[in-house]
Amino acid sequence: MSAPVLETLTPVTHNLGAFEVRRVLPSPARTMVGPFIFVDQFGPAVLPVGTAMDVRPHPHINLATVTWLFGGKYAGAIDHRDSLGTFATIRPGQVNLMTAGRGIVHSERGPEAERAAGPRLYGMQTWLALPDGREEIDPAFEQQTDLPVIDDGRVRAQVIMGTLWGTSAPTTQHSHTIYAEIMLQAGGAIPIDASADERAVMLVGGDASIGGAVLEPYALAVLAPGAALTLTSHEGGRVMLLGGEAFTSRRYAWWNFVSSSRERITEAKHDWEAGRFPKVPGDEDEFIPLPKAPNTIANL
Repeated sequence: MSAPVLETLTPVTHNLGAFEVRRVLPSPARTMVGPFIFVDQFGPAVLPVGTAMDVRPHPHINLATVTWLFGGKYAGAIDHRDSLGTFATIRPGQVNLMTAGRGIVHSERGPEAERAAGPRLYGMQTWLALPDGREEIDPAFEQQTDLPVIDDGRVRAQVIMGTLWGTSAPTTQHSHTIYAEIMLQAGGAIPIDASADERAVMLVGGDASIGGAVLEPYALAVLAPGAALTLTSHEGGRVMLLGGEAFTSRRYAWWNFVSSSRERITEAKHDWEAGRFPKVPGDEDEFIPLPKAPNTIANL
């Protein structure tokens, strides 16, 4: 019998003072799981009164960002603005999907109303590489607030993207994608669909096991392809499931840029430095400069 977990990716933790961000993709061992090329988990944290998460305007190309916040004690909110003129506040149980395509600029900031109480942060930010032939599509933004839930009393699974357990989320897919948050009560168990080319799970709270293999907190456990596996918890846990279509062509990543072309990333660097990307209405005064040594690099 083959092992349920092919490999376990340990996150690199970035301490931002008031909270921590744990990055598991891209990693030296693996760049992607399905279309997921970037996986960050942040919090749980309560920020000091009067402060907030303030991610200044910055650009993306050839990818889609997916922002997901967890509910419970550390439930918070994030204001999203982008160069399309979008303004949206994301809260737990909702998903923000921003498609960069040929280029977009956005900012993410804590709502003003939450700063006086000490903002709470706990969630995930992931990037999906766009497939061949669709990397340069028009930029777009959508927020889905009515996502399907499967609940048997001991397990509550919310489908964020794709089709899982026979239930489909309305969120746009640019390639076959699966993404879900699974909340297990003590003794809860749920089968993990085996239809995706590539799958992985991340324990973000409590305890859980997959096919008998104990999950490490915040590590990404890449699952054996095609294996019929069951996710269980002894005391209760929160687990993210992600994956989808395996890409056959390479993707490169540098800072906030992802592409199948190194030359396209170089062009995006020059465009950002030269101010050729569009501004973010309502957040035009600040921006993140192009870094000399970015935290995100893959295959470059």
